[in-house]
Amino acid sequence: MLAVRCHRWMPYRDLKIEDIPVPEPGPGQVRIVVHYAGISFATSLVTMGRYQRKPSLPFSPGTEIAGVIDTISPDVSHLKPGDRVCAGIDWGGHAEFAVTDATTVYRIPDELPFDIVPQLPLSYGTSYAALKWRARLQPGETVLIHGAAGAVGLAAVEFAKALGAIVVATASTEAKLALAREHGADHTVMFPSTTALDDLRSLLPRGADVVFDPIGGDAFDLSLHSIANSGRILVIGFAGGRIQQIPANILLVKDVSILGFNFGNYVGWGRVDERKRHEPAMRSAMEQIFSWYREGKVRPISSHRFPLRDFRAAMETVLSRRSMGKVVLEMPVVRRDN
Repeated sequence: MLAVRCHRWMPYRDLKIEDIPVPEPGPGQVRIVVHYAGISFATSLVTMGRYQRKPSLPFSPGTEIAGVIDTISPDVSHLKPGDRVCAGIDWGGHAEFAVTDATTVYRIPDELPFDIVPQLPLSYGTSYAALKWRARLQPGETVLIHGAAGAVGLAAVEFAKALGAIVVATASTEAKLALAREHGADHTVMFPSTTALDDLRSLLPRGADVVFDPIGGDAFDLSLHSIANSGRILVIGFAGGRIQQIPANILLVKDVSILGFNFGNYVGWGRVDERKRHEPAMRSAMEQIFSWYREGKVRPISSHRFPLRDFRAAMETVLSRRSMGKVVLEMPVVRRDN
C-alpha cells in the first residue's frame, strides 16, 4: 500500500510516500480502507517530534480518517466488514489502509459524505466535549470563539448555537468571518486587528461568559480583556505559535476560571490510555453530532481536497491558513472507484 512515512523527526514537507505492506489487525482492532484523511497543524508537530505524544519510528502520520472496514479482529462485535466509518486513530491515517483500536471507530449515517467525515471524531469531538463537558455551556450564555473558520473553531460555532448560546466569532479575513456567520455566529470580529478589543467591548459590554481559544498567544491576551467576571476560558491549543503566560492577578481580580482541555484524554492519548473508560461518553457524543447533522445544525466543510501524492501542498495550505473547515487527503481508492 502507499503511505506517507516518517523515519526521523522532520518537517512534514520532507516526508516521502513509500510502498509498504498492508497492516494486519491485532486483538480489538479493525482495518479500514481509507477514503479520506484529515491533515492539520498538529500533524506538523507530530512529525517534528514536538507533539505531546511521540509515535515509534518509522510511522505514517494522520489521526482522522473515513472509509470502509475490510477486516476485523474476532473479538470485535460492534463493527463488521463493509461498514462506512470514521475514526480517531493514534497515527497511520495518511495511507491506503489503517489499522486501529475499534474503541474509537464509529459507523456513519449513509447520508454523510466521506470527504467531510474525517473531522468528526477529533476536530468536532474536541469542540463538543470542550463546550458541553468542560465549560458546561448553558443556553443564553455568550461565548467568544477564536479561529472560527478552522475545523475546530467552526465546529465550536455550530455546537454553541445548538446549545442555545449567543456566539461571537473571530477570524482573520472577511471570507472567514462570513463563513462563521453562515454557520451560526451572531456577531463577528476581525482578529488580528487594531480594533478587535474595542469591537468586542462594544458587542460584549459585560464580557463573554465562555471563551473558546484554540489559538493562544495574542488571542488569549485578547480573551483576558474580553471575559466576564466569573467567566471561563477554554485553553484548547496554541496554533498561534506562542504559549501564553497566564497572569494570576487578573484571574483573581476578575474571578476567572482557566480550563485546560486535552481531548486526547478521551481517545487514548493522555498520560494513561483511558479510551475504553470514555467510550460510552464518546459514542453518545458522536450520536449527538450525527443527529445534529441530520437536523442541519452541524454542517462540516472541507475547503480543500488533495490527492495523497500532493500531501505537501495540503500541509502548506494548512500552515498558510488559507483553508476553511478541514483540509483532507483523498486516497487512490476514491479515484479508482470514480
